[in-house]
Amino acid sequence: MSLFNVFNISGSAISAQSQRLNVVASNLANAEAVAGPDGQPYKSRQVVFQTQPLRGGEVAGVRVARVTESDAPGKRIHDPKHPLADADGYVTQSNVSVVDEMVNMISASRSYQNNVEVMNTARQLLSRTLQMGQ
Repeated sequence: MSLFNVFNISGSAISAQSQRLNVVASNLANAEAVAGPDGQPYKSRQVVFQTQPLRGGEVAGVRVARVTESDAPGKRIHDPKHPLADADGYVTQSNVSVVDEMVNMISASRSYQNNVEVMNTARQLLSRTLQMGQ
């Protein structure tokens, strides 16, 4: 494996983690949402990763295969005065767990940072290799 492939592999991971961070941000922004554009409560979304062959299949990176929507039930809050309350006086909020999303955010940002460090280390190694040839 060429040292240049490190940039492709880390670059694909950075792109995938960036998409994961966007999904986490969307989930956190809608954590207290009662209704989305379709009138239904917001459903938590999760990113599913998949290996991706790069350059003839000799090395693999990562890509976002799909974004799935959770089927978990939303939180039910008793608020009979709310305009979206059901006949029993309950309002269904999103099923986003703020704690889980914060863990996802920390994990994604650390993975992103680690891949940036891998790219910086590879750049330094290539630079030093070129300096040895002078």
